[in-house]
Amino acid sequence: MSQKESTVELLTGKDCEGKKSRIPAKLDWLQSVTGLFLALFITFHILFESSILFGKEAMYKLTKMFEGEPFIEGGEPLIITALAFVIFSMFIFHAFLAMRKFPDSYTEYQRYRTHRKLLKHSDTNLWFIQITTGFAMFFLGSIHLYMMMAEPEKIGPYASSDRIFSDWMWPMYLLLLISVVLHSWVGVYRLIIKWGWFDGKDPRKNRKRSKMIIKTLIALYLLLGLASLTAYMKIGYEHQDDYGSRYISENHK
Repeated sequence: MSQKESTVELLTGKDCEGKKSRIPAKLDWLQSVTGLFLALFITFHILFESSILFGKEAMYKLTKMFEGEPFIEGGEPLIITALAFVIFSMFIFHAFLAMRKFPDSYTEYQRYRTHRKLLKHSDTNLWFIQITTGFAMFFLGSIHLYMMMAEPEKIGPYASSDRIFSDWMWPMYLLLLISVVLHSWVGVYRLIIKWGWFDGKDPRKNRKRSKMIIKTLIALYLLLGLASLTAYMKIGYEHQDDYGSRYISENHK
């Protein structure tokens, strides 16, 4: 297949002979797989970040675990760089796949708004949430992941708190938290509906149940993320006079 034929097939869903192509379905499947992977990553990432709620030592030990300290003496921050690069690559690939369905002109956006107002269907509104949060994540998430790749050694109870409070990064992290939680869990719900997971004998009843569970999880993860952000802010405020100094584990004192 030539490059021209591949482009036509990708954009129209049909090959040059007018036959229906399987490429859009394959891209939808890839979008679903990468989206689910990233949603699971966000779920665990927020849980790991909440280790600060158990104290600075708990957050420090978890950070060192991801740096491979059980196998490498003192840990290796470059492991964090590698992990962040993998996530960033998956993130960009997923964004590329998702952008196929974004309105590519103001006219198309107006048509969608009209369609949404006419239907007044909650699931149609969820797609709008996905677009807006996805757009925000593309910029905010890229900044965050770049910092993790470029400065992995600046992850820790004091270093992270200094970045959030003294470097005034908390507004970005607040917006990022809201965006990733909404985008991830709304995305999971849409996958459940799209692929018919948990439909059972009464799909309508199970859809309502799935929506209620997703709403509960969104509320819980937003509260957990806000509590963690508040804890980092508090530590950063208390540590501002010693900005730049690193946390020393109780085991090394």
